[in-house]
Amino acid sequence: MESERAGSPPSGSGSTEVVNSIRERTIAENSMVVLLQGLQGEVTTVDLRNESSAQGRVVNVDAFMNVRLKDVVYRDGRGHVTQLQDLFVTGRNIRYIHIPDHIDIMKTIESQLAKIRRVRNFASEGGGRKEYKKNTK
Repeated sequence: MESERAGSPPSGSGSTEVVNSIRERTIAENSMVVLLQGLQGEVTTVDLRNESSAQGRVVNVDAFMNVRLKDVVYRDGRGHVTQLQDLFVTGRNIRYIHIPDHIDIMKTIESQLAKIRRVRNFASEGGGRKEYKKNTK
């Protein structure tokens, strides 16, 4: 499966770059997961289906809504709190993701869609590997 860089995270969130397949970019572009991908670098709370919750900094959200958090405060269904360095939550276990109040939802969605379109149009604008460039004669 082909992978390409989908852009870098917002400033201040580290130097991690997101790499998504064409299939994942297509799924993300046609769903609201682009909003969640725009939360990269933000601190948020993820409520899980088993009545537990995790609050931490979003490292990555893929097209299948799998979320990776760091510096996590995990609260189980009974209220016990655990500090975790890193937590991966599969999308099927998520009940709700809190969107921080300071996030402009429309701007975030538009920004993420623009990133997806930039990656898609990269090869048509002369980017990519030069040795495979088509001969136009």
